[in-house]
Amino acid sequence: MRTNRIRTTALAATALVAALSLTACGGDDKAMGTKPAGSAETATPAATSTDGKAQSEAPEAGAPETQTVPAEGKHAGGNGNGANQSKKPEAAASIATCTPKNSTVKVSKVSRPINHLLLTVTNTGTKDCAAYYAPFLRFDDAQAVYPILDDSKPQAVVTLSPGEKAYAGVALLGEPGENEPVKSDNLGVIMVDKNNKSKGEATLKLPAETYTDSLGFVTYWQSDVETALMF
Repeated sequence: MRTNRIRTTALAATALVAALSLTACGGDDKAMGTKPAGSAETATPAATSTDGKAQSEAPEAGAPETQTVPAEGKHAGGNGNGANQSKKPEAAASIATCTPKNSTVKVSKVSRPINHLLLTVTNTGTKDCAAYYAPFLRFDDAQAVYPILDDSKPQAVVTLSPGEKAYAGVALLGEPGENEPVKSDNLGVIMVDKNNKSKGEATLKLPAETYTDSLGFVTYWQSDVETALMF
């Protein structure tokens, strides 16, 4: 029994010396900037720059989205075919309004649908212009602006390169017998800017025997004839 105790004590002392030696070595390793093999110590991961990068790359709050503008009167993703493709997105904010000074407007009668007219605006200037909203119409000396069909609003403003056209449909009458039609000879077409403010009026001669009533309407400017006359 005594021999076993001595042997156990000797083994414990040897283990203690070995442990102290390892501790001392570990201290030396740390002092030299190294890590002993088998150490459970883990390095703290370096901070990533994800947050900083996200902040630097994120768009400014409130910055407008850019969008492509479809040719023959173009708009991005609006009603109809939208043949026109986009101008430079950065130019959209400063694009001019189509007005009687840089555009011409004409009115014509169509066979289908019945009791409809077609308005056509052509960019006659040297730079792009935008046909905003719908034209404000006045038949003869009417004080009120002709009703505008909200359901015809396209998804984007129609933008015209020089020589290109945009269109608006004009429904003249409601259902037969509902209202008394009134004959008109002249049409005032008021173009508006992006703030829906008047930018000038063109006065046009209407086709012969043009009658309107209180149930008529005009559409927003469209990129193609088919869309303008579908309502």
